[in-house]
Order: sequence, then C-alpha cells, then structure tokens
Amino acid sequence: MTQPLSDAEIRAATVGEPHAVNSTIHLADYDPAWPGIYDGLAARIHAALGEDVRLLEHVGSTSVPGLAAKPIIDLLLAVPDSADEATYVPPLEQEGFVLRIRERDWYEHRVLKTPGSNGNLHVFTEGCEEIERMLRFRDRLRSHTGDRVRYENAKRELAARTWKYVQNYADAKSAIVEEILATSLGEPPSRDVDEEGGPAGRS
Repeated sequence: MTQPLSDAEIRAATVGEPHAVNSTIHLADYDPAWPGIYDGLAARIHAALGEDVRLLEHVGSTSVPGLAAKPIIDLLLAVPDSADEATYVPPLEQEGFVLRIRERDWYEHRVLKTPGSNGNLHVFTEGCEEIERMLRFRDRLRSHTGDRVRYENAKRELAARTWKYVQNYADAKSAIVEEILATSLGEPPSRDVDEEGGPAGRS
C-alpha cells in the first residue's frame, strides 16, 4: 500500500527548502478567470519548448468548472524524457519558471513553479500512465456532477484541518480520488486504503 510522503521524503524531493504552511488550506470558489490564466501560462511554455511540448493540459481542480480549489493553476506537460532536465528546464527558467520538485522514483515527475507562483507545472515523459490517470480524473469531474460534489465535500472537510505541508493535504485526498477513478472504470473502489482513510496512491 502506498503511504503518504514523510517529512524526509518531502525534503528529499524538494529542490531547495520545502515550504511549511502549518495551517488550514484555503479553497476559493471556482473563478471563471482560471482558464485564461492557464492559457497565458501555456503560451509561454509553447514559446519556450516548441516541438518538445508533446502534450499540455489544464488539470487539477481549477480545470473543473464549478469546483472550489486552491487558487493555483495546475498544468500537465509531457516531454520526450522528463528525466532529461537539460532539454526543458533551462528554456522554462528563461520564462520565469522555477524547478521545485524532482521525484526520480515516481515516474521521473518534476514540478516547476510558474512565474508569479500562481501555478504548478507537472512534467512527465510522454506516454506515462500517470498522464492518462490525471486526465481521466479531470474529465470525470467535468462530466459527473455527483462525483464533483462528493470530491468538493471531501476537500472542504480535509482543508479545514491543519497541515504542515500542502503535500500532506494532497496525500490525504488520495482515497476519494481513487474511489472516483475506480467508479469511472466501472470497478468497485480500491481496498488499498488504510482504516483511517489514508491515501491509496498519489494524486
């Protein structure tokens, strides 16, 4: 069973010092301006990387109309090889992006903060299974009101708690994410969840 990231794991994956919040999580009501912010960031990524952009999508809660979210835009980028940072990090840095997360043991996932720190750019190698999973979850929430409401209710309950790191909050959402993903495939919810409702996987 996949466990939430420990403090040591969060520190190991963070480029620089991790930012501890030690507070509740602010969720904003859906803002119709969010897609426009994504479009502006996407234009800068395309300008920086050109044909190395194999896929670029708006994901996460800000990509789902009507869903409350942290006011941070999540972008999903597929490149030829996310482990080959030299091919995409320097051009993005010239556009004001900053590499903050390097997870070599989880799909060679990278996260860059966007200019102005109002977004997270998630980078994977094209064809990575996590890409399909993230898009399927987004599309499920966009098309099924019941799942969207259920997810928002779970988020609001969790956001009211105090968390050391935002990643701890993200890990805690994994159980409801796995349930909704399983439903989208017509499968029973995963049993790979601990008795306290801990996450079955990353989200």
